[in-house]
Amino acid sequence: MTADAHLIEHMMNPKNYGNMENPDATGMGKNPQNGEKVAIYLKVDKQDDPLITDISFQAIGCTTTIVSGSIVTSEARDIHFSRAEELVSATLGLLENQSPEDAACTEMVALALKAALDTYNEKQKDPEFSMYSYHITTDCTPKEEENQEEEK
Repeated sequence: MTADAHLIEHMMNPKNYGNMENPDATGMGKNPQNGEKVAIYLKVDKQDDPLITDISFQAIGCTTTIVSGSIVTSEARDIHFSRAEELVSATLGLLENQSPEDAACTEMVALALKAALDTYNEKQKDPEFSMYSYHITTDCTPKEEENQEEEK
């Protein structure tokens, strides 16, 4: 399958989309500029290095957010937390070469996964802990829209 076909498949049939009953942890990624959000839900097998046995996401966002959520959650399924942390780091690293508006949605999804991992770890110490929520640092306003606003 070509890269384009792979992206189209995730766009037309997002994987792992939906709510999860009784997750072991939930994490949230948010874009404070436009109100977009991604929640990632985890079921975890407790081990020395916990294993993600099930994962799903929900999003209030654009198509890029849904595609990114589908891809990232597919990659995170059935991996240990140490590998999931590497996935978050690698994903954020790949975004350094993208324009901020192209990177914002995927950053939001990666941060939601990071928040879910951190929430799970915190819940091991404090079962009453609710959830972490991380905000993106990039501006997702396309430069041409920004320029049009300045001209008004």
